[in-house]
Amino acid sequence: MSRTDKRMSNEMREVFLQRRFQIHPAGSAFIQVGNTKVICSATIEDHVPHFLKGTGTGWLNAEYSLLPTSTELRVPRERNRLSGRTAEIQRLIGRALRAVTDLSAIGERTITIDCDVIQADGGTRTASITGAFVALVEACETIYEVGKVFPVKDFVAAISAGISTDGEKILDLCYAEDSTAVADCNVVMTGSGELVEVQITGEKNTFSRTDLNEILDLAEGGIAKLIDLQKNALGRDLVWRVGRIG
Repeated sequence: MSRTDKRMSNEMREVFLQRRFQIHPAGSAFIQVGNTKVICSATIEDHVPHFLKGTGTGWLNAEYSLLPTSTELRVPRERNRLSGRTAEIQRLIGRALRAVTDLSAIGERTITIDCDVIQADGGTRTASITGAFVALVEACETIYEVGKVFPVKDFVAAISAGISTDGEKILDLCYAEDSTAVADCNVVMTGSGELVEVQITGEKNTFSRTDLNEILDLAEGGIAKLIDLQKNALGRDLVWRVGRIG
C-alpha cells in the first residue's frame, strides 16, 4: 500500500512537542503531529464542584475546540451549545488525564485542560491528550509540596490506528486516511502499558479479533515513542516527578 504521505504502515507522522508555550497558564504545551497543531494549557483554580466540597479531593476537566480556520472549510464557533463530537472529545481528554492523576493529591482545586486545535489533519483528539499531559505535569509542579505525593502518577498518551481500504493495518492516520478507513481506532495508554480507552469502529466493514490485536500492537509501539517525546519535552527537571511519592 502507498500511504498519502509515503509513510510505512507502522510509521508515525513527525511529532514536535514543546512545553511552556504560553506565559499565563500554570502549564502549557504545543504539539504538532504532521499537519495537525494543538495548543494545550492547564489552569488551576482554588475551588471544586459542589459534590467535592469538604472532601479534600480535587477535580480535572477538559475543554476542546477547533479554531474556525483549522479546517479547509471554516468551522463555526460553538457559542451556545457544543456539538456531540466536541462533547465526546472533551470527555475523552478528561478521562484520559484523570486516569493518571491522583485527585486527592491536588487538594480542593480544579484543573481545567484547554485543547485548542489551530490546524486539523486527523488525530486532533489523540494529539490533544498527548500534548495536554505535558501541560498537566507542568501545572502540577506549581502546587507540589516536596515530601508529598506528586499528583501525576504515570505517563499517558494516545494515537490512532486503523485498517486501510486494501486491508493493511496503519498507524497514525491523517485526515485523508481516516476518512476512507475500513476501521478507525483511537487508543489511550499509560506509560506502564495499561489501556485507558480503546475507541474502534468498523466504518465500512467488520473486522476480526486478530485485526484488533494487530491494531493495538501498532498503537502500543507508537504510544511508547510519544511517551519518549513527552519525557524529552518535560526535561530532567520535571520528568522524574511523575509517579513520585515523597
